[in-house]
Amino acid sequence: MTGMAAVLEVEARKAAAALVLRVGGAALAAGTAVLAAVLAAAVRSGNEQVTAKLGVFAAAAGWDLLVVVATQVVGAGAVLAFGVTLGWSFGREFTDGTVNGLTAIPVSRPAIVAAKLIVHLVWTVAVASALTGLVTAAGLAAGLGAPDAHAAASLMRLFALTVLSGLVATPAAWAATLGRGPLPGVAAAIGLIVAAQVAVVAFPAGGAWLPIAAPALWAMRPEAVTAAQLLLTPAFALAFAALTVASWRRLQLDR
Repeated sequence: MTGMAAVLEVEARKAAAALVLRVGGAALAAGTAVLAAVLAAAVRSGNEQVTAKLGVFAAAAGWDLLVVVATQVVGAGAVLAFGVTLGWSFGREFTDGTVNGLTAIPVSRPAIVAAKLIVHLVWTVAVASALTGLVTAAGLAAGLGAPDAHAAASLMRLFALTVLSGLVATPAAWAATLGRGPLPGVAAAIGLIVAAQVAVVAFPAGGAWLPIAAPALWAMRPEAVTAAQLLLTPAFALAFAALTVASWRRLQLDR
Protein backbone atom coordinates (compact mmCIF):
# COMPACT_ATOMS: atom_id res chain seq x y z
CA MET A 1 0.00 0.00 0.00
CA THR A 2 1.40 3.40 -0.99
CA GLY A 3 1.75 6.26 1.47
CA MET A 4 -1.14 8.17 -0.09
CA ALA A 5 -3.39 5.11 -0.03
CA ALA A 6 -2.51 4.53 3.62
CA VAL A 7 -3.30 8.08 4.71
CA LEU A 8 -6.54 7.98 2.71
CA GLU A 9 -7.54 4.83 4.56
CA VAL A 10 -6.72 6.43 7.91
CA GLU A 11 -8.74 9.56 7.14
CA ALA A 12 -11.64 7.48 5.83
CA ARG A 13 -11.66 5.46 9.06
CA LYS A 14 -11.64 8.65 11.12
CA ALA A 15 -14.57 10.03 9.11
CA ALA A 16 -16.55 6.79 9.38
CA ALA A 17 -16.13 6.77 13.16
CA ALA A 18 -16.80 10.48 13.67
CA LEU A 19 -20.06 11.29 15.42
CA VAL A 20 -19.91 14.90 14.22
CA LEU A 21 -19.96 13.77 10.58
CA ARG A 22 -22.82 11.33 11.10
CA VAL A 23 -24.90 13.85 13.01
CA GLY A 24 -24.07 16.70 10.63
CA GLY A 25 -24.87 14.66 7.54
CA ALA A 26 -28.09 13.27 8.96
CA ALA A 27 -29.23 16.68 10.20
CA LEU A 28 -28.62 18.28 6.81
CA ALA A 29 -30.18 15.51 4.71
CA ALA A 30 -33.15 14.62 6.90
CA GLY A 31 -33.65 18.17 8.16
CA THR A 32 -33.84 19.54 4.64
CA ALA A 33 -36.41 16.95 3.57
CA VAL A 34 -38.57 17.53 6.64
CA LEU A 35 -38.37 21.32 6.46
CA ALA A 36 -39.10 21.33 2.74
CA ALA A 37 -42.16 19.12 3.20
CA VAL A 38 -43.48 21.16 6.14
CA LEU A 39 -42.90 24.57 4.53
CA ALA A 40 -44.35 23.45 1.20
CA ALA A 41 -47.43 22.19 3.04
CA ALA A 42 -47.65 25.53 4.86
CA VAL A 43 -47.64 27.41 1.56
CA ARG A 44 -50.35 25.15 0.13
CA SER A 45 -52.47 25.76 3.24
CA GLY A 46 -52.21 29.53 2.78
CA ASN A 47 -49.79 30.39 5.59
CA GLU A 48 -49.03 34.06 4.90
CA GLN A 49 -45.80 34.24 6.91
CA VAL A 50 -44.15 31.34 5.10
CA THR A 51 -45.48 32.58 1.75
CA ALA A 52 -43.99 36.03 2.38
CA LYS A 53 -40.58 34.56 3.26
CA LEU A 54 -40.48 32.55 0.04
CA GLY A 55 -41.35 35.61 -2.05
CA VAL A 56 -41.90 34.97 -5.74
CA PHE A 57 -41.01 31.28 -5.30
CA ALA A 58 -44.19 30.74 -3.27
CA ALA A 59 -46.15 30.85 -6.55
CA ALA A 60 -44.69 27.45 -7.50
CA ALA A 61 -46.67 24.26 -7.03
CA GLY A 62 -46.10 20.53 -6.77
CA TRP A 63 -42.54 19.36 -7.24
CA ASP A 64 -41.41 22.87 -8.12
CA LEU A 65 -42.54 24.18 -4.73
CA LEU A 66 -40.99 21.31 -2.77
CA VAL A 67 -37.63 21.52 -4.53
CA VAL A 68 -37.38 25.31 -4.40
CA VAL A 69 -38.00 25.22 -0.64
CA ALA A 70 -35.37 22.48 -0.25
CA THR A 71 -32.98 24.55 -2.36
CA GLN A 72 -33.40 27.56 -0.10
CA VAL A 73 -32.79 25.41 2.99
CA VAL A 74 -29.62 23.93 1.47
CA GLY A 75 -28.46 27.34 0.26
CA ALA A 76 -28.69 28.67 3.80
CA GLY A 77 -27.53 25.68 5.84
CA ALA A 78 -25.26 23.39 3.83
CA VAL A 79 -22.17 25.61 3.94
CA LEU A 80 -22.45 25.81 7.73
CA ALA A 81 -22.90 22.04 8.07
CA PHE A 82 -19.93 21.31 5.82
CA GLY A 83 -17.86 24.04 7.46
CA VAL A 84 -18.44 22.47 10.88
CA THR A 85 -17.39 19.01 9.73
CA LEU A 86 -14.41 20.25 7.68
CA GLY A 87 -13.28 22.45 10.55
CA TRP A 88 -13.52 19.42 12.83
CA SER A 89 -11.47 17.27 10.43
CA PHE A 90 -8.54 19.69 10.50
CA GLY A 91 -8.99 21.36 13.87
CA ARG A 92 -9.30 18.20 15.96
CA GLU A 93 -5.72 17.28 15.14
CA PHE A 94 -4.64 20.28 17.22
CA THR A 95 -7.18 20.10 20.05
CA ASP A 96 -6.70 16.33 20.46
CA GLY A 97 -2.92 16.67 20.27
CA THR A 98 -2.61 14.18 17.41
CA VAL A 99 -0.98 16.57 14.94
CA ASN A 100 2.54 15.71 16.11
CA GLY A 101 2.05 12.01 15.51
CA LEU A 102 0.25 12.67 12.22
CA THR A 103 3.14 14.65 10.79
CA ALA A 104 5.65 12.08 12.04
CA ILE A 105 4.40 9.33 9.72
CA PRO A 106 6.31 8.81 6.44
CA VAL A 107 3.78 10.76 4.35
CA SER A 108 4.15 14.35 3.23
CA ARG A 109 2.04 17.06 4.81
CA PRO A 110 0.44 17.98 1.46
CA ALA A 111 -0.62 14.33 1.13
CA ILE A 112 -2.30 14.52 4.55
CA VAL A 113 -4.22 17.65 3.52
CA ALA A 114 -5.15 16.09 0.18
CA ALA A 115 -6.45 12.94 1.91
CA LYS A 116 -8.60 14.97 4.28
CA LEU A 117 -10.06 17.02 1.43
CA ILE A 118 -10.71 13.94 -0.73
CA VAL A 119 -12.55 12.23 2.13
CA HIS A 120 -14.51 15.43 2.68
CA LEU A 121 -15.51 15.50 -1.01
CA VAL A 122 -16.60 11.85 -0.97
CA TRP A 123 -18.62 12.44 2.19
CA THR A 124 -20.18 15.55 0.62
CA VAL A 125 -21.32 13.53 -2.39
CA ALA A 126 -22.76 10.89 -0.07
CA VAL A 127 -24.70 13.51 1.90
CA ALA A 128 -25.92 15.12 -1.33
CA SER A 129 -27.17 11.74 -2.56
CA ALA A 130 -28.99 11.05 0.71
CA LEU A 131 -30.48 14.54 0.78
CA THR A 132 -31.77 14.34 -2.78
CA GLY A 133 -33.17 10.88 -2.16
CA LEU A 134 -34.99 11.98 1.01
CA VAL A 135 -36.48 15.05 -0.69
CA THR A 136 -37.68 12.80 -3.52
CA ALA A 137 -39.18 10.40 -0.98
CA ALA A 138 -40.92 13.33 0.74
CA GLY A 139 -42.48 14.37 -2.55
CA LEU A 140 -43.69 10.86 -3.28
CA ALA A 141 -45.09 10.55 0.25
CA ALA A 142 -46.93 13.85 -0.24
CA GLY A 143 -48.69 12.41 -3.28
CA LEU A 144 -46.91 14.49 -5.91
CA GLY A 145 -46.46 11.48 -8.18
CA ALA A 146 -43.33 10.46 -10.03
CA PRO A 147 -41.06 13.43 -10.91
CA ASP A 148 -41.31 14.47 -14.55
CA ALA A 149 -38.28 15.61 -16.57
CA HIS A 150 -38.50 19.17 -15.25
CA ALA A 151 -38.72 18.01 -11.62
CA ALA A 152 -35.86 15.54 -12.16
CA ALA A 153 -33.68 18.37 -13.49
CA SER A 154 -34.52 20.46 -10.41
CA LEU A 155 -33.60 17.56 -8.13
CA MET A 156 -30.27 17.17 -9.93
CA ARG A 157 -29.57 20.87 -9.38
CA LEU A 158 -30.36 20.33 -5.69
CA PHE A 159 -27.79 17.51 -5.64
CA ALA A 160 -25.21 19.69 -7.40
CA LEU A 161 -25.90 22.61 -5.05
CA THR A 162 -25.21 20.39 -2.04
CA VAL A 163 -21.90 19.21 -3.50
CA LEU A 164 -20.91 22.75 -4.49
CA SER A 165 -21.75 23.92 -0.97
CA GLY A 166 -19.18 21.42 0.27
CA LEU A 167 -16.63 23.08 -2.02
CA VAL A 168 -17.63 26.56 -0.83
CA ALA A 169 -16.87 25.46 2.73
CA THR A 170 -13.19 24.72 1.91
CA PRO A 171 -11.91 27.91 3.65
CA ALA A 172 -12.98 26.28 6.92
CA ALA A 173 -10.04 23.88 6.54
CA TRP A 174 -7.61 26.78 6.19
CA ALA A 175 -9.16 28.68 9.10
CA ALA A 176 -9.07 25.60 11.34
CA THR A 177 -5.38 25.15 10.49
CA LEU A 178 -4.47 28.76 11.19
CA GLY A 179 -6.59 28.83 14.35
CA ARG A 180 -5.45 25.36 15.44
CA GLY A 181 -8.94 24.17 16.32
CA PRO A 182 -12.44 23.49 14.95
CA LEU A 183 -14.04 26.76 16.09
CA PRO A 184 -12.16 29.02 13.63
CA GLY A 185 -13.44 26.73 10.87
CA VAL A 186 -17.01 27.18 12.07
CA ALA A 187 -16.48 30.94 12.24
CA ALA A 188 -15.17 30.91 8.66
CA ALA A 189 -18.27 29.04 7.47
CA ILE A 190 -20.55 31.56 9.16
CA GLY A 191 -18.54 34.39 7.61
CA LEU A 192 -18.97 32.83 4.15
CA ILE A 193 -22.75 32.65 4.58
CA VAL A 194 -22.99 36.25 5.77
CA ALA A 195 -20.68 37.50 3.00
CA ALA A 196 -22.71 35.72 0.32
CA GLN A 197 -26.01 37.12 1.56
CA VAL A 198 -24.68 40.66 1.92
CA ALA A 199 -23.07 40.56 -1.52
CA VAL A 200 -26.23 39.33 -3.23
CA VAL A 201 -28.32 42.04 -1.56
CA ALA A 202 -25.77 44.80 -2.18
CA PHE A 203 -24.83 43.78 -5.73
CA PRO A 204 -27.79 41.84 -7.16
CA ALA A 205 -26.57 42.22 -10.74
CA GLY A 206 -23.10 40.88 -10.00
CA GLY A 207 -23.84 38.33 -7.29
CA ALA A 208 -23.42 35.43 -9.70
CA TRP A 209 -19.72 36.32 -10.06
CA LEU A 210 -19.19 35.62 -6.37
CA PRO A 211 -18.07 31.96 -6.03
CA ILE A 212 -19.73 31.56 -2.65
CA ALA A 213 -23.10 32.81 -3.94
CA ALA A 214 -23.21 31.45 -7.50
CA PRO A 215 -24.28 27.85 -6.66
CA ALA A 216 -27.42 28.88 -4.77
CA LEU A 217 -28.34 31.47 -7.38
CA TRP A 218 -27.86 28.89 -10.14
CA ALA A 219 -29.93 26.24 -8.34
CA MET A 220 -32.88 28.62 -7.98
CA ARG A 221 -32.53 30.44 -11.31
CA PRO A 222 -30.26 28.47 -13.67
CA GLU A 223 -30.76 30.91 -16.52
CA ALA A 224 -29.29 33.74 -14.40
CA VAL A 225 -25.87 32.11 -13.89
CA THR A 226 -23.45 31.24 -16.69
CA ALA A 227 -21.15 28.22 -16.78
CA ALA A 228 -18.13 30.49 -16.38
CA GLN A 229 -19.61 32.01 -13.22
CA LEU A 230 -20.42 28.59 -11.78
CA LEU A 231 -16.93 27.27 -12.52
CA LEU A 232 -15.50 29.95 -10.23
CA THR A 233 -16.72 27.90 -7.26
CA PRO A 234 -14.40 24.89 -7.78
CA ALA A 235 -11.59 27.33 -8.61
CA PHE A 236 -12.31 29.09 -5.29
CA ALA A 237 -12.16 25.74 -3.48
CA LEU A 238 -8.86 24.81 -5.15
CA ALA A 239 -7.36 28.15 -4.16
CA PHE A 240 -8.18 27.62 -0.49
CA ALA A 241 -7.05 24.00 -0.69
CA ALA A 242 -3.68 25.33 -1.89
CA LEU A 243 -3.59 27.83 0.99
CA THR A 244 -4.28 24.99 3.42
CA VAL A 245 -1.46 22.94 1.93
CA ALA A 246 0.88 25.93 2.21
CA SER A 247 -0.10 26.43 5.85
CA TRP A 248 0.59 22.79 6.67
CA ARG A 249 3.97 23.01 4.94
CA ARG A 250 4.94 25.87 7.29
CA LEU A 251 3.27 24.36 10.33
CA GLN A 252 5.24 24.83 13.55
CA LEU A 253 4.56 22.01 15.97
CA ASP A 254 6.24 23.55 19.02
CA ARG A 255 3.51 26.13 19.59
